[in-house]
Amino acid sequence: FPFPYTPYRIQEQFMEALYGALEAGRVGIFESPTGTGKSLSLICGALSWLRDWEEKRRQEEARLLALGASGQEGLTPQQARPGSADAAGEPDWVTAFVRKKEQRDMVDRLKEEQIRRKKREDRLEKIRHNVQLKYIAKRKRCEEDEAKRLLQLSKEALSQGAGEDVLDQLDHNEEELILAEYESDDEKKVISGLEEEDDDDLEEEHVTKIYYCSRTHSQLSQFVREVQKSPFGKDTRLVSLGSRQNLCVNEEVRRLGALQLINDCCMEMQKNKHEKKSDEENEGKKRRVSRTVCPFYSYEQMQFLRDEVLVEVKDIEQVVSLGRETKACPYYGSRFAIPAAQLVVLPYQMLLHEPTRNAAGIKLKDQVVIIDEAHNLIDTITCMHSAEVSGSQLCCAHSQLSQYMERYRKRLKAKNLMYIKQILYLLERFVAMLGGNVNQNPGCQAVSQTGTVLKSINDFLFQSQIDNINLFKVQQYCEKSLISRKLFGFVERYGGPASAVKTNKENQKLAGLQNFLLTLQQGSDKEGTPQSPPVEAEHDHLRTASPLMQIEGFLLALTNANQDGRVILNRQGTVGQSSLKFLLLNPAVHFAKVVKECRAVIIAGGTMQPVADFREQLLCCAGVDPARVVEFSCGHVIPPENILPIILCSGPSNQQLEFTYQTRDLPQMMDETGRILCNLCNVIPGGVVCFFPSYEYEKQVYGHWEKTGLLSRLAAKKKIFQEPKKANQVEQVLVEYAKCIKRCSQTGGQMTGALLLSVVGGKMSEGINFSDDLGRCVIMVGMPYPNIKSPELQEKMTWLDKTMPRAAGQAPSRLLIENLCMKAVNQSIGRAIRHQKDFASILLLDHRYARPAIFNKLPHWIRERTQVKPAFGSAFAELRKFHRGKLDAL
Repeated sequence: FPFPYTPYRIQEQFMEALYGALEAGRVGIFESPTGTGKSLSLICGALSWLRDWEEKRRQEEARLLALGASGQEGLTPQQARPGSADAAGEPDWVTAFVRKKEQRDMVDRLKEEQIRRKKREDRLEKIRHNVQLKYIAKRKRCEEDEAKRLLQLSKEALSQGAGEDVLDQLDHNEEELILAEYESDDEKKVISGLEEEDDDDLEEEHVTKIYYCSRTHSQLSQFVREVQKSPFGKDTRLVSLGSRQNLCVNEEVRRLGALQLINDCCMEMQKNKHEKKSDEENEGKKRRVSRTVCPFYSYEQMQFLRDEVLVEVKDIEQVVSLGRETKACPYYGSRFAIPAAQLVVLPYQMLLHEPTRNAAGIKLKDQVVIIDEAHNLIDTITCMHSAEVSGSQLCCAHSQLSQYMERYRKRLKAKNLMYIKQILYLLERFVAMLGGNVNQNPGCQAVSQTGTVLKSINDFLFQSQIDNINLFKVQQYCEKSLISRKLFGFVERYGGPASAVKTNKENQKLAGLQNFLLTLQQGSDKEGTPQSPPVEAEHDHLRTASPLMQIEGFLLALTNANQDGRVILNRQGTVGQSSLKFLLLNPAVHFAKVVKECRAVIIAGGTMQPVADFREQLLCCAGVDPARVVEFSCGHVIPPENILPIILCSGPSNQQLEFTYQTRDLPQMMDETGRILCNLCNVIPGGVVCFFPSYEYEKQVYGHWEKTGLLSRLAAKKKIFQEPKKANQVEQVLVEYAKCIKRCSQTGGQMTGALLLSVVGGKMSEGINFSDDLGRCVIMVGMPYPNIKSPELQEKMTWLDKTMPRAAGQAPSRLLIENLCMKAVNQSIGRAIRHQKDFASILLLDHRYARPAIFNKLPHWIRERTQVKPAFGSAFAELRKFHRGKLDAL
């Protein structure tokens, strides 16, 4: 395997296993701890396979073409034996003729493919070598822009001179808010669209490629940079895909902020572009409406961008700046590049969510998919397909939509009115299910029976009396007619507090939009912060998407199969705060499509232990043959003496450590935890990261330490930082934390570094590296079991017990709880060791970690070095020796 430097032995094993899995078309679960160069192994392993595979195909093609050319029919003697009639009873010359025909067709197809490929390669070569081409293209663009501007100016001058009659027109901006005539797909068989301007270029077949997906854009960019460094960086055709939020270069549209709004606005502009063509033909017929078109959606420019992307590996930022420079849309430009690309890098959402996948034009047939950072794959799929709407959103949407209908009733076609009425009826029924009435302010209606109720999808549809409505059609209507976008525009225009659109009839119904916005504000902040000034609340919520968009997601979720999900009615104090939530129980249904179509699927991550739930919940349920699944787990690159994991069973005053819901609030448990930390901070240099099971518990312990004076003792040794709840403050806390450690290590003195109190599953336990001095010791307080009382978890447990076999005498639901807990632990403690020379101690505070069932779920490389210490004394001595030895070595 080509590699930028000498690979570690485990990287070689990783690549061999990967190559084998791809070659055999398997589903692989690969675990390789962080710091072991996982991305590089993935790149080099997978691309080596792809290169060999392309080579094989080329040889095969050449062989067939040669056969075709030499007129050899390539029939083996057995096939050509005369006289024997075929099993189907046809004389063999007929069979032979059919065979020849098939071969000839195949040869022709191959020839075409070759010509196409040649064309593409020539085009890319040309770009590589010809810088002039770029300048010509650029100059042409500038001239066009200039011409357009002049034209615009002269038009404006004319229109000012011509004082138009403004009597019967709604002003033209409002024109855009009216729904166009709608036909559903069944009625419209003829589809026009890009057809007329399609070149044969776009028809290119999809070459065999690798789809690599990860969770966040920063992880993807990191991966692309690794590819650039790898030996394949020069000649791999790589495309990075992203959402419009990441790729759009049209400032007007970007300003909208919310993804859904950006998407809708973009679609609208394209629709306008296609309509312009047809409008120009029947110009005389009807007064033209000025519609906005996106200047970046220019066909030639996007083709140019597509080729640029394929020529040389670029990450998202580079593609965006290239798009700005060339006035081409990176979002569509990068999509056009998919068919010819060899490696497509994309976020989870785009690959795992079918509607998004189809919209992006991603075809998975016979392709390879690699899902990285996959430890929360199951949760990710579940979240992606679950949806929640609050009572205030439902009421708000109802009020907006009925006002919209009133205002434009005369202009809307019958079909539109029918669908709008159906949507209004659905909203009314949903609110009734929450125990409220749509026409009253949701913030003022108290709910009679509070609590949480779970229903199957069918029960929910029957009880809310909407089982007679075709949700598929309604959902499709919402998508195609862009109604939520129109409604948003309508509210933007008239939704201000002063000028809410009201006819007299409706005046009594509406207490104005302000009330909604206030209830929305309170509904969204679960802690309830009514003291924030109402004006801001209003503004924020107008900028986010219109409530109808949220509701569309919920309708889509209701079209899942009955056994795969549940509807949760969550009735709180008022109707406004109550909500309907759809919960997906069986993520496998959505994953099955991916596994079925792909040639091979690789699920990779730093800590994949415990692997069982991937096997059972995802793969078996998705109908994957167990023989097709391979597992690979490799050790760590660090030498064994660089890591010291200890399970501690009791504290300095011999208090047994057991942090259950019942015992963890006892003052002696919190004291004991504090004493342990005080002792450790004396001997451990640099940064100590301490993970608590939840924000609440962390707050409670912190408060208790403050009262007992333990906190000031701790603070004498280490500066104390707490993980912030808000995501946007994390960066700042981390920077301060790192600065403090650096300062202490340089100046010496009393302070030896910093202590960071964080939360399992919070911002710090995911994707943030505590390498070197930032994390010399990671402490895990108790076992972070999920909240068993949450209705969602209970439903999932019941469902698992019903559908899964018992494993080793344990109920699947019990296993789920343990696995969730240990996944979180592994994720958090894996953050400390980030590269070969790094070292750290890991301390698990709870005697339950020593139980075999739990112990075996630790990652292999940590497990084989772990010591179980019944008493604190020996553990402390061990830790002191470890850190002293390391300091001397430095």
